[in-house]
Amino acid sequence: MRVRDCIAAGHPSLVGHFPGNPVVPGVLLLARVARAAAPLMKGPLAAIPAAKFHAPLRPAEHFEIELEAEGKASIGFRVRRGELLVASGMLRFGARDTA
Repeated sequence: MRVRDCIAAGHPSLVGHFPGNPVVPGVLLLARVARAAAPLMKGPLAAIPAAKFHAPLRPAEHFEIELEAEGKASIGFRVRRGELLVASGMLRFGARDTA
């Protein structure tokens, strides 16, 4: 599954991240990935066992989230801006880890 998205330049989480050289915070990007993946899975987001940021994403840049199911409770993801890989990793849904 693929989802197109864009973080608006006026998003409140961008204030101070970083003045003169704005970059979308990784946590905001991961939230967008989790939101895109949620309809494909049962239960809440339980963990992000792997996430790697390969390149910065700037405000107002369009990007695409690629999702691929990996078993019943996990989804692999890649975030791309055009051909450039911005982020990749895995999300786990269902019962939350308690350890």
